[in-house]
Amino acid sequence: MRFRNLPGCSRGAPFLSPVWRSVGIVLCASLGAAALSGCQVLLLGGAAVGGTMIATDRRTSGSQLEDQAIEFKARSRLKAAVGDRGHFNITSYNRVVLITGEASSEADRAAVEQAMTRIEGVKSVVNEVVEKPNSSLTERSSDAILSTKVKATLFDAKGTLSNAYKVVVERKVVYLMGRVTDVESGSIADLASSVPGVDKVVRVFEILGEDELKELRAR
Repeated sequence: MRFRNLPGCSRGAPFLSPVWRSVGIVLCASLGAAALSGCQVLLLGGAAVGGTMIATDRRTSGSQLEDQAIEFKARSRLKAAVGDRGHFNITSYNRVVLITGEASSEADRAAVEQAMTRIEGVKSVVNEVVEKPNSSLTERSSDAILSTKVKATLFDAKGTLSNAYKVVVERKVVYLMGRVTDVESGSIADLASSVPGVDKVVRVFEILGEDELKELRAR
């Protein structure tokens, strides 16, 4: 992998470029939240995020709770379906479940998907699991860093509502989930794909019409 100096950064420079300042904000906020017992608070797009109290989230509060419940139930369903075989991540947004990771066989890949579809409240399942050996700790750490960079880039972008989507990174592939307009979908995907290190961007968006967006804003 080749590295290059970012604009505004040099050895011993007393300042950082805007993107890396945002990376710092995200990391510091995450580290600070980890010190709080039972409560994670992060400032995104000017809105305080704590538990499910997200003012700018385009899901209803009920949907946010359902997503948390789905992800919680998924852990036990995964164990029952494939045991310790494979490596899987489950992300639910507005009851659409995204499965990423690695399966030891096509049968296990299908079994995980079936287990997720049986969870009460799930609307649909997007299975992005690949049949290959589990990713290494180094690869997962790299994905975590890349996820932070993508989030920081989106955080810096004007007109991008930070809490309208989720970012999931697996094997350098960025998955974007959320409730966005068609125009927002393209803009967010373009920004994510511009981040160095991203191999591919997959949109798992629920596209909103302008009338639906107006109704959400009127709440």
